[in-house]
Amino acid sequence: MGKLSILREFWDFLRVRKKWWLTPIVIMLLLLGMLIFFTQSSAVVPFIYTLF
Repeated sequence: MGKLSILREFWDFLRVRKKWWLTPIVIMLLLLGMLIFFTQSSAVVPFIYTLF
């Protein structure tokens, strides 16, 4: 329930304060975090290094 309440509170914050410009930043940070998490010890790592 803790994770869901954080998402709900963040959604309420965006909706009430009209901070819609934060949405793409948060999405990109989540995608980058997932990329780092899923490629920590994977065979895909050499291909990721070519992107950066």
